[in-house]
Amino acid sequence: MCWYSTSEWMEKIAAKKQTLAFKKGEVIFKEGSPATGIYFLLEGIVKVHKHWGENKDLILHFSKPGELFGYRGLGDDTIYPVTATVLEHCTACFVPMDFFNETLRINHELTLQFLRFHLNELKYAELRMRNLALMDVKGRIADAILMLEKRFGKRDDGFIGLQLKRQDLAAYAGTTYETFFRMVNELIKEDAIAVKGKQFSILNHQKLAQYGRVDNPLL
Repeated sequence: MCWYSTSEWMEKIAAKKQTLAFKKGEVIFKEGSPATGIYFLLEGIVKVHKHWGENKDLILHFSKPGELFGYRGLGDDTIYPVTATVLEHCTACFVPMDFFNETLRINHELTLQFLRFHLNELKYAELRMRNLALMDVKGRIADAILMLEKRFGKRDDGFIGLQLKRQDLAAYAGTTYETFFRMVNELIKEDAIAVKGKQFSILNHQKLAQYGRVDNPLL
C-alpha cells in the first residue's frame, strides 16, 4: 500500500495504520467474525485456515513477511470467511477496512496492483482445490511438502525453512493426521523425505513429483 499510493496519501496512511504484535498460537481473527481490516505481515508466520467438515480444518495458505491477509473479508458479506492463527510470533500492520476501501478508490495504481494480486490468489486457490479433489492422499502430501520448500526455501542443513506440526501439515494436505502419519512413514522408508521433529527435508524431489502432477503449475 505504501509502494503504490500517492505521496499525498502517505500522511493519511501513517495516521490510520496500527502496528500490532501477536504471540504464537494467538487467533488474529476468526471465521465468521466481522471483517474489521487488512493485515500486512511484517514479521513471523500466519496460517490461514477454514472449517472443513466435522472437527476438521483445511489450511489454505501460510502468510510470510511482506504479504497481506484478511483481504478475504472484502466484499458484501463484511465477515472473515477464514481464520488467521499465528504460527510464529508476528508483527503486522493493520489498516481499517473502511480506510483501505477509501485508499483503493483514491489510488488507482494501488487498485490495479491489488486486482492483479487478487486474481493470482484466485488462480492459486482454484489449483489447490483441483489438486485436493483429483490427487490421492500420497500425492497431496508430496505436493504439500514440495510447495512448502518452494515457498519457504531450505536452511543450510537442508530442512525446509518452516517448521510445522504434523497436524498442520496434514490439514494443509487435506487429510487426517492418522493417514498423514502413515503416508509420511512410507515416504521416509522410500528415502523421499527426512523428518526430524517438526522439520522436513526433501531427499528425492523426482520421487515426490511422481506421486502428484509432474506438471503442477504450483511448483
